[in-house]
Amino acid sequence: MTTSTISPSIFKAYDIRGIVGKTLDTHVAFQLGQAFGTAVLAKKERTVVIGRDGRLSGPELSAALAKGLQASGVNVIDLGVVATPLVYLGTHLLDAKSGIMVTGSHNPPDYNGFKMVLASEAIYGETIQALYHAIVKQEFTHGAGNYEQHDIRAAYLERIISDIKLARPMKIAVDCGNGVAGAFAGDLYRGLGCEVDELFCEVDGTFPNHHPDPAHPENLQDLIKHVKETDAELGLAFDGDGDRLGVVTKDGNIIYPDRQLMLFAEDVLTRNPGAQILYDVKCTRHISAWVKARGGVPLMWKTGHSLVKAKMRETGAPLGGEMSGHIFFKDRWYGFDDGLYAGARLLELLSRVVDTSAVLNSLPQSNSTPELQLTLNEGENFTLIAKMQTAEQTQQHFSDAEQIISIDGLRVEYVDGFGLARSSNTTPVIVMRFEAENEAALARIQAAFKRAITAVKADAILPF
Repeated sequence: MTTSTISPSIFKAYDIRGIVGKTLDTHVAFQLGQAFGTAVLAKKERTVVIGRDGRLSGPELSAALAKGLQASGVNVIDLGVVATPLVYLGTHLLDAKSGIMVTGSHNPPDYNGFKMVLASEAIYGETIQALYHAIVKQEFTHGAGNYEQHDIRAAYLERIISDIKLARPMKIAVDCGNGVAGAFAGDLYRGLGCEVDELFCEVDGTFPNHHPDPAHPENLQDLIKHVKETDAELGLAFDGDGDRLGVVTKDGNIIYPDRQLMLFAEDVLTRNPGAQILYDVKCTRHISAWVKARGGVPLMWKTGHSLVKAKMRETGAPLGGEMSGHIFFKDRWYGFDDGLYAGARLLELLSRVVDTSAVLNSLPQSNSTPELQLTLNEGENFTLIAKMQTAEQTQQHFSDAEQIISIDGLRVEYVDGFGLARSSNTTPVIVMRFEAENEAALARIQAAFKRAITAVKADAILPF
């Protein structure tokens, strides 16, 4: 794979991601190291923290990345096999404000990629594209950086265990789906005083049991069954690199991240009265009223972990969350997304009550759909949304709406629900989600979106 054949398709909105052996190999990793190291030096920084998840391609990609970074003249601190949040932590605790995590997150086993922090900021969009252009033009600094290995595990566990205090011992189950969170979850929660049943916590890059993505109900069925059939009172699940959290109750209900966020917001606002609470456009409309009722200011923002982190830095918000499972605590923590830490904060709150399921199940909920996807040709997704956002189209199809929000796609709010259509930033699809107070309202809102989409693309095959 020569420079000229590096695929621009791997440079996504929030990270770099590709198929190993096809669009991603050691040659790409080495040149990314050179480009990123060059960007680090331009920020007057000298050192980069790196880590990798449990994927089979991790060792060779990580080694090539380190060599590329060193060739640009920056020093490398290699944390080895870690969850993504440990790389983020490294940029706070070690003498380095930049970091790269080699991870395919929740993608299939043959994928891998890179999540990046540049001079304390999660990078996205144009900054990622700038790395691609630097590679194409071969515009690199040259030097000979140092390489050292560092074990951050003990510092990570100690930082959380010393801060989180459970009111009583709890018995929980954790399902890591053979992702890298399995190397940390058991010890972390036992350190907090929990008895822990571990499901699929052996790190295995082939993911032999189920896919490590708690956003999809089918991946939570083993955990639900275990919690129902044992004396565990709660189940926690993690994605492939440990930065997202899934939660299931004793009675088998899935508590999606937007409802988790409500519980966290209630707690955070007791210490940060009047603060802004960030949430993305895919989240339930109940968050707004919930936050206002507790003296906070709800702030809806674009989907994307890098975008939410950037907005939190801009606003000073102590808490943010995404429907996908990224929860960002600036309150008592560093502002980055960490599924393992979010799980610890959840246990701290739930240890104060006797019936954890009752508390979780009582969080506001409406009839809602999971994420629905309309698959299109490359680039067509952005064109379609742009057409739907025109004043003519919105007036024609959503004249009875309370509010039309277009910060990220089209979110149409009604008295009794909402509909969302937004373009994915990583694949050529339109992502849709609907929520309403009853089935009739849900059907009415979906029908309005169906008319709006088919008005600009008559042959669209909709998933509802």
